[in-house]
Amino acid sequence: MKKAIFLAGSLLASAAMAQPQEAPRVGDAPEAGIAPQAAPGAERILVAEEPDPEMADKLDQAFDQPIDAAPFWTVANAEVLLDYIEAVGAEGLVPADYNPDGLRAAIVAGDMSALATTATDSFNKLSSHLALGQVDDDARVDWHIKDGDLSDERQRALLEWALYEGKLKASLDELLPAHPQYAALKNALAVADPADAEGIAKIRLNLDRWRWLPRDLGDRYIIVNVPAYTAALVENGETISRHRAVAGAVRTPTPQLMAEATGVIFNPYWNVPKSIEPEVRGKAGYEAIRDDEGNIVRYRQPPGPNNSLGRIKFVMYNPHLIYLHDTNARGLFNAEERARSHGCIRTENILGLANMLLKMDGNDWSEEKTLDVVNSGKNTGAKFANSLPVFIAYFTLAARGDGSVIDYEDIYGRDKPVAEALNEWQPVSAEDVQVAEAS
Repeated sequence: MKKAIFLAGSLLASAAMAQPQEAPRVGDAPEAGIAPQAAPGAERILVAEEPDPEMADKLDQAFDQPIDAAPFWTVANAEVLLDYIEAVGAEGLVPADYNPDGLRAAIVAGDMSALATTATDSFNKLSSHLALGQVDDDARVDWHIKDGDLSDERQRALLEWALYEGKLKASLDELLPAHPQYAALKNALAVADPADAEGIAKIRLNLDRWRWLPRDLGDRYIIVNVPAYTAALVENGETISRHRAVAGAVRTPTPQLMAEATGVIFNPYWNVPKSIEPEVRGKAGYEAIRDDEGNIVRYRQPPGPNNSLGRIKFVMYNPHLIYLHDTNARGLFNAEERARSHGCIRTENILGLANMLLKMDGNDWSEEKTLDVVNSGKNTGAKFANSLPVFIAYFTLAARGDGSVIDYEDIYGRDKPVAEALNEWQPVSAEDVQVAEAS
């Protein structure tokens, strides 16, 4: 008798011998929110003949469940997950957080229902931490960058695809940050002195911060690292322009955010934030903007040599009113400690950066045009041919290719809550990393 069922997880592989034709297969992991075309659960499939009695028992366990129950796991897939968990120390995570003992016990017991539940729970927690970071929002002080890499729907589709294709390890690896700095920090962790608890903790917390960012930052983007006081333009994975920066002072810290830069304004007005109004009220060089009834609603500083924004600012809307701009105090770029602004990012040679971006993608722009517009003194806007994301991040450590690290001052004291949120650390060795990468 034919039996209509929903095939879940890796059941297609387990029951393949019972089917007259091989089910279609998919080669790539599912995109966010999209189930694979032939993924288990995507369509009803008729099984032409009953499997052997042992498989029938497993089928009954798997399918006498609600449709949203844990997908079916073979022992082989569960063992791959267990191996991955035991090697996850290479990512700065702690294996014990993902219930390896419970998973091992479920494998030994042979209870397929319990195995499905235990393995799925471990996979879900592990995949979330790899894609989105382990530390919860409470410890991510002033971090406003949203990472949509792994929705609940994509997580379920990814798991079903991985089980069906037998690609558990590949599916988890593809959730990890692709940025070269993440790989460099992993290498630094592998070669770190096990006795250096403070150094290891700092590597781990910065690894987790990379997981807070989207895995793919884009083909072209600007990334600001506040503790390093730098802004860099990156294209196709290569840094093509790096600039010193001045970030927010301790009392006016720069928040971490992502904003889309659409263009620039030459000779900008500076609309004075409400928090700074008492400092400029009544001072020469500032204009009071009034409403229809004559009430002062805000102050602004017109374009000119004394303008706090200098000669240019980037147009990058965000609710925090943070943007990259020039400055009339360029001597600060020579200081070692550059936490001096009210929150925005003052960027050295930002005219050169803007000119580079304005000329890209066939835009009708040139150095001469930049000079003409700036020297006119007129408030003038110019759009990029294509917008690009600007990430304002907070990394207190960078790693070189040889495993050595560059330590930046934690100027806002944001490392401590992250370190406290990470669980007890178990040292890993270079051999562990090689095994993890080879398995």
